[in-house]
Amino acid sequence: MSSTSEIKEQAVAAANANEPNVRRSERSFWALWTRQTLAILRLEIRKNFLSRRALLLYLIAAAPLGLLSLFAVFRMPTDDAGSFSQLSTAYAAVYGGLILRTLIFFGCAWVFMNLFRGEVVDRSLHYYFLAPVRREVLVVGKYLSGLIATVLLFSITTVGSMLILYFSLYPSESARYFAGGAGGAHLLAYLGVTILACIGYGAVFLLVGLFFRNPIIPALLLYGWEWINFLLPPLLKKLSVIHYLQSLVPVPMSEGPFAVLVEPKPAWISVPSLFLFTGVVLFLASLHIRRMEISYAGD
Repeated sequence: MSSTSEIKEQAVAAANANEPNVRRSERSFWALWTRQTLAILRLEIRKNFLSRRALLLYLIAAAPLGLLSLFAVFRMPTDDAGSFSQLSTAYAAVYGGLILRTLIFFGCAWVFMNLFRGEVVDRSLHYYFLAPVRREVLVVGKYLSGLIATVLLFSITTVGSMLILYFSLYPSESARYFAGGAGGAHLLAYLGVTILACIGYGAVFLLVGLFFRNPIIPALLLYGWEWINFLLPPLLKKLSVIHYLQSLVPVPMSEGPFAVLVEPKPAWISVPSLFLFTGVVLFLASLHIRRMEISYAGD
């Protein structure tokens, strides 16, 4: 009996002695993965901002700024733009109908689907796969690079379009509205929705780019699903990103007489739901890329 107890004590002592080494090993792995993620991030950010594919993203992000600027320059003096109080509804229509549902959607589709699909078309993905980098780290690094690009550009779109619309029509009232009124809070709320949209749509289109050889058709199907969201029953509404985003906009937009009305989700449900959804999608992408084999045939 004594020998058995001594063996147990020695085993416990050995385990305790090895525990710092195990912890140091875990920390070294996390440090290595962090350095690799940052290295991939630097490479991919350069591609997202300076490659030829980035030109379309710039055009998409600049479209509402150009349109609203033209409206401000060529607006006839006799036009009745409505009262200042109606501008919040006007911007809600511009943001919800144009920026959120269309421009951010297709901007994220263009960036995130090309993170891997573009590498296959360019026949360069095998360089990443030959490098001593875990493929999950590659997914995270590429996703973060796309997120930085879309969040930065569409944040400028969101803030710029709102300021152009307000200050081009009512400069003095707008100054008071943003300085001491509800304008600042509304601007931050729209900016937050834009960031969450890039997070959610980015994860979706990263997965689409990994699974489909021709991702255009799935992207169009998803676009149709998001647009008919107002007609869907409450249970199916929860299966779309736009449902949670619309719950967070400060000025809800009317969806017409045929819309199926549901209570908007509070922020404490919508925001964690989007993050949870993004985490699940990235996990699925990581599982898929582990088994992914490169075939440039037909691309």
